[in-house]
Amino acid sequence: MSEDLYKIVYCSRNTTETGPEEFWRILAVSRGNNARDSLTGALLFSNGSFAQVLEGPLAALERTFERIQCDPRHAGVTVLQFGPIESRTFPDWSMAEAATMSVTADGAAAEALDMLRQLVGREAEWAMAG
Repeated sequence: MSEDLYKIVYCSRNTTETGPEEFWRILAVSRGNNARDSLTGALLFSNGSFAQVLEGPLAALERTFERIQCDPRHAGVTVLQFGPIESRTFPDWSMAEAATMSVTADGAAAEALDMLRQLVGREAEWAMAG
């Protein structure tokens, strides 16, 4: 297991009226930042909520998650999973947009996509915890 490779999974509520154009802008900026910082992951936006998996070097992950927590577009940020990992689930995606992931993606990516969709579906549950 790499001591410096970590994964965080979180959910948050969107505090703004994010339409498709804004979402694609967020995604483009995230992809650039993540490529620069050696982070990979997937983002799902649905029903006014975000669910995201981020993975990579601990220091870069911490800096990125701090930015997310300070971003006024996020409220009720709830960490659902955090810890070291042996390998990346999304090694080829600086930021996959979950709705467009191929159904032929490998098992780990498909599993993460299912998890993101379930999390957003349980928004009321995790929002109460946040």
